[in-house]
Amino acid sequence: MSHWKISISAMEAYNLANVTAVFLLLLLHFSAFTSVAAQNATSKSPKWQTLDGSLPLVVARGGCSGLFPDSSSYAYNMAVMTSVSDLVLWCDVQLTKDGAGICFPTLMLNNASNVDMAYPKKASSYIVNGVKKNGYFPIDFTLKELQKVYLTQGLFSRPPNFDSSMLQIQTVEDVFTENKPAGFWLNVEHDAFYSQHKLSMRSYVISAAKSVIISHISSPEIPFLRQMARPFGATKTKLIFRFLDQEVTELSTNQTYGSLLKNLTFIKSFASGILVPKTYIWPVDASTYLLPHTSLVADAHKNGLEIFASDFANDNVIAYNYSYNAVTEYLNFIDNDEFSVDGMLTDFPLTSSAARDCFAHISSGAAAEKKPLVISHFGASGDYPGCTDIAYTAAISDGADVIDCPVQMSKDGVPFCLSSVNLINSTSVVQSPFRNLLSTVKEIQPNQGIFSFSLNWEDVQSLTPVISNPYSGSLLLRNPKFKNAGKLISLADFLNLANNASSLSGVLIKIEVSALGYHSLRFFFLKTVVSTLSSANAKYLAANQSLSVTDAVLDALEKAGYNGPTAKKVMIQSTNSAVLKALKGNKYEHVYEVDESIRDAPNDTIAEIKTFADSVVVNKESVYPTNLGFLIGSTDVVQHIQSFKMPVYVQILRNEFVGIAYDFFSDPTVEITSYVMGSGVDGLITDFPKTAADYRKNLCLKMKTTPIYMSPVQPAQLIMLVAPDQLPPAEAPYPLLEEADISESPLPAVAKNDSSPPTPIAEAPKSSGSRQIQITTSTLLSVLPIILGCLML
Repeated sequence: MSHWKISISAMEAYNLANVTAVFLLLLLHFSAFTSVAAQNATSKSPKWQTLDGSLPLVVARGGCSGLFPDSSSYAYNMAVMTSVSDLVLWCDVQLTKDGAGICFPTLMLNNASNVDMAYPKKASSYIVNGVKKNGYFPIDFTLKELQKVYLTQGLFSRPPNFDSSMLQIQTVEDVFTENKPAGFWLNVEHDAFYSQHKLSMRSYVISAAKSVIISHISSPEIPFLRQMARPFGATKTKLIFRFLDQEVTELSTNQTYGSLLKNLTFIKSFASGILVPKTYIWPVDASTYLLPHTSLVADAHKNGLEIFASDFANDNVIAYNYSYNAVTEYLNFIDNDEFSVDGMLTDFPLTSSAARDCFAHISSGAAAEKKPLVISHFGASGDYPGCTDIAYTAAISDGADVIDCPVQMSKDGVPFCLSSVNLINSTSVVQSPFRNLLSTVKEIQPNQGIFSFSLNWEDVQSLTPVISNPYSGSLLLRNPKFKNAGKLISLADFLNLANNASSLSGVLIKIEVSALGYHSLRFFFLKTVVSTLSSANAKYLAANQSLSVTDAVLDALEKAGYNGPTAKKVMIQSTNSAVLKALKGNKYEHVYEVDESIRDAPNDTIAEIKTFADSVVVNKESVYPTNLGFLIGSTDVVQHIQSFKMPVYVQILRNEFVGIAYDFFSDPTVEITSYVMGSGVDGLITDFPKTAADYRKNLCLKMKTTPIYMSPVQPAQLIMLVAPDQLPPAEAPYPLLEEADISESPLPAVAKNDSSPPTPIAEAPKSSGSRQIQITTSTLLSVLPIILGCLML
């Protein structure tokens, strides 16, 4: 029996005949918000620094092409229904053999369709801009012949699951008639090519304008725009000169686009605006960090030209300055106190809509919503090495309510903050003189490690912290310039730092973070051992190292003044019920972390949790389970636990798009919205606290009716649009959380200090670490796989 709200059997009943009906139902849900969104967005419009002071436009390139095949009915419909009411739809116009105009992203059909399967013998070769191209061209097919060709996803990094949805190539007229957009932008990229083959793009566009309202016509070809000046001179249609990469040559002038950029007065003679890659405005260096902005926007406006920026996509690599948050990037182009572009060409119009209407022009002192509670995960660990002074300072300035410290113990009994008891996971210890302290502690983890309790605190402080890169396998790294920034800090220093931060409401202290507890979630085959090992640290330290983590934590809190009547809130989190029971009787909030994905918990289990905990942490999958990137439903876990008067916090939220379900449009803000407004979680535990804190300030939360681009998604509706042969394989539902899963034996008494530490592989260095240590070849060989493993973190 399935416990998901959308059952697997319902998806299996899918067939191509009902795809349209499903999609219309999806859009019906979205459309309920559209008109009110328009009213909200325009009721108190601020003064923008665009050419004429009006709202910057959101231009949807091929519709919502970041999710669906470019220029498909799905993409265009989704864009219209989930974006601002003044949305402009973009159509790359191509011409067929019989002169019909179609919307297709590239000149060659094989780049984003199954034409090679429909017509395997109709490939041909043509000269395009002086270069021979081989493939399938629209000029070799009539419109009727193209009815057998279906659109597919043209980028390998995007979901191919809609490739079998039989999405037909559409004519320009059909796209306009079906969607009735507020603006319709025709982009003509290859007029010269079509002219060589006796097809007139000029004639087609003039003819189309009789039945289609065209708001913008763009082209990188100057002769074509000059040809369009007379027929559209007396209309509201705007002619836009499109700049290609700066080193590319515009053939009619034999000048590069970079050189043409220096003569905007000339551009003004045949165009009312320009469209440029976003790097023309905010260039980046070779390391993918922002350089100072150029004067292009100001120069364009001085010449009376509108300026539009292109190449926006949530699932593309952006400058590290943006912390993988596309909203932040959009704001840098429309709300930077110096200028605003007149429009943004994007593959994800929902995100740019939210950036414009919800996040732009928020005053620095704007009040934030009280919920959700924003809890850092190792500080601002998405931008800096976790659990360092710089990560915690950044989390505070970013707007976190609570900063967290996962407590580890040094050999000399100093509690300090670090994500793992295994120093290899978050420091450069394998490159230090202490690399020969490798040992195996089976009570903690099956593999070798270098553990915090093997080094004195002075030695731990000498280690270089290393930033976490959970998606390095997807070549997404975090803030490389600061990958070793900051210093590790003791629990006492952490508490003092928090005490001096007036914006913080509290601290969260996590006990029993195992060496596997954080990183093993990345590996399915380790999933079953997390719950077994996550409670091992405190027990092992008490029984074998004569160290009591709980006593050390309580002592530090007492000395730092956290037991006084005006002290900040203290949250103590653990996956181990015995730890929380041992701490029962104080005024702290006890937080129980469920360390596995669950679909629900019986009443008896939740009632038992309530005997030792005040709140509960669950992972994202326990709220919105996924399968290969798609939401497959939602659970009642949050609501069920809340019914027992316990707040629920969800973890771990990250900005990188590869860790965000397709249903959330590769947008961390949409994900946050869905967990907060959709499932009703009380707090978010996140690597990027600024993203969550900014969400609470967004203007759309104060609107009478929340617009669709700031509304939760409907779980499992997207996957219902996937054809049967493209569905991910079904998976068994997650288990229930039973009472046996939360039952733990009591913590052992602290042993007398007469036990020997685990035998190291080589002789330990002196604590000063000042001498160079000689290590054997066998030690190097044993360290090597661990080093390689760290590089993949």
